[in-house]
Amino acid sequence: MKIIVQKFGGTSVATPEARLAVKEKVQKAIRSGFAPVVVVSAMGRNGDPYATDSLINLLKEANLSVNVRELDVMMCCGEMISSCVMAATLQKCGFNAMALTGGQAGIITDSTFGAARIKKIDTTYLLRILESGVIPIVCGFQGTTENNGKFTTLGRGGSDTTAAALGAALKADLVEIYTDVDGIMTADPRLVKEASILKQISYGEVCQMAHQGAKVIHPRAVEIAMAQNIPLVVKSTFSDAPGTLITNANGDSEATGENINEHKIASGVTHLTNLTQFKVVLDKNDFASGRKLFEDLADAGISVGCLNLSEETALFAVYENDFAKTQQVLTETDFDYHFNEKCAKVSVVGGGMRGVPGVMANFVASLNDANIAILQTVDSDTTISAIISEEHVTDAVVALHKAFKL
Repeated sequence: MKIIVQKFGGTSVATPEARLAVKEKVQKAIRSGFAPVVVVSAMGRNGDPYATDSLINLLKEANLSVNVRELDVMMCCGEMISSCVMAATLQKCGFNAMALTGGQAGIITDSTFGAARIKKIDTTYLLRILESGVIPIVCGFQGTTENNGKFTTLGRGGSDTTAAALGAALKADLVEIYTDVDGIMTADPRLVKEASILKQISYGEVCQMAHQGAKVIHPRAVEIAMAQNIPLVVKSTFSDAPGTLITNANGDSEATGENINEHKIASGVTHLTNLTQFKVVLDKNDFASGRKLFEDLADAGISVGCLNLSEETALFAVYENDFAKTQQVLTETDFDYHFNEKCAKVSVVGGGMRGVPGVMANFVASLNDANIAILQTVDSDTTISAIISEEHVTDAVVALHKAFKL
């Protein structure tokens, strides 16, 4: 039995017309010889009576400090609504379909409510359903705890994670992630008119793009698929475009350092906003100074990024919502520091830049030519990033997209 997992986002199931488009994708998979497992996200926007945000607001009207367990139960309702409505749509069109919660589909998680991790998936029931010709419509974003069956949610990107995890557990031939765009793009099309769809990209590159700000697919889903070498395709529910294939082409990219697009230095430009950059003065005569700084920040629950550490200074960035807490920690621990608010991080991502001279020169020159000051750079084998003023983020993304011929 050839199995395909097809995940549909909230916009793909939000209207009767969209759900008929989903039906066409499912039907196409069946005609191609696949047994489909459908994963759905919650539908609706805040204000719609069935939207997840509306349900959460209803709960908080009863108790602003609602227990995280009850919050997860309520948050699971949105996907249940979607799975039931999608199953009913397919049934009306003549298909044998069945709505399943994450737990009914065999997804067992730990008990970290709001950000649970999948511990295992028991595929016994799902395989029995598939073998009987039934199309399971599985709620994304959720599972249940092992001992007492409490509802849990998987955190941001949870439906992508559900699809990839089911694909891995079922040894699926393919996982399709359907959304409202035609694939993964070389940059945010709202910033770069010339942005184009990538036909193919490696697992490692798309993980980097997701971590650096691209929002088409969650990196945890990619990492699960990569571990089992299951091809992922990101494509649109509303067109016949082939989408973007995410894979280890020829089994190489992560293991050997080769890029599936060898002739390309870069695959995309990404950006993150709402950052504050800190420059902290360290005591160069005290080797424990830097250690104490990051231990203090960790103890306060502050996640830092864009890190540069030297004898005398530490440079790092935090998101805006951690700004006040970071200031408080640094003041209370008597560190001398400066900061730049309203910063952004722009990144060029590409497996093809490994070992290639001149990549940094091109990166710096493109920002200099656009009169954009670089406050800091960080890099890896596949990524070069710069912290800049947030007001220049559009110009920076456009300049880098052009400079790297994307």
